Amino acid sequence: MTGDALLGGRVRIVQAAGGLKAGLDAVALAAAIPARAGQVVLDAGCGAGAVFLCLLARVPGASVVAVERDPGLAALAADNAARNGWADRVRVVCGDVADPALLRDQGLLHHAAANPPYWPAGTPPPAAIRAGATHADEVPLAAWSAALLAPLRHGGSASLVLPAARWAEAATALRAAGGGGITLRPLWPREGIAARRVILATRRGGRGPDAVLPGLVLHAATGWTPAAEAMLRDAAPLA
Repeated sequence: MTGDALLGGRVRIVQAAGGLKAGLDAVALAAAIPARAGQVVLDAGCGAGAVFLCLLARVPGASVVAVERDPGLAALAADNAARNGWADRVRVVCGDVADPALLRDQGLLHHAAANPPYWPAGTPPPAAIRAGATHADEVPLAAWSAALLAPLRHGGSASLVLPAARWAEAATALRAAGGGGITLRPLWPREGIAARRVILATRRGGRGPDAVLPGLVLHAATGWTPAAEAMLRDAAPLA
């Protein structure tokens, strides 16, 4: 295990030394969730808890239902919530997001988010992050989308961070699951370079038009851009 810090030290997280480590994807997803104090957020496939920890650091008064199918990771997520003093704001559920009955008893939620696996089937991830890694085809985006939207109140938001190449597949899945008014936010590595990650969001029962939102350029010549630095270090939301 390793101890790491996120959001400029606002979040402390223990993670498996040889497994998938929380990074930019988790922080950006948390920054994109439009939660407010008093609202409940689903973190589907929470792993060690990086997304919900960053969310709780940014939104005092919010609470989380965190779902993780790996019992060891679920226990670690609960420990990380307690480590940051937020055990009373997090309910960890050990189960598979593909199980339609899993969230039936959790009540209607305000927001939901996921950072699904994206390694193509038959393509092993690098050895440095292989432990605990799963493949995209094990739980298809249709199942992730259904899991995010099913427990939401009408008008509740669902957000995904994904490789840019999967945005069309995800938009179709979100719409089929009952989402509408889908938005796409690119995360550009540098100005003039194609986005490698995108954040896709929708609202349950939404009727507004689809839209491409202002994106975020991550790197400049001397390091992080000011906007990326604000998100990564200062817990700024993605407006």
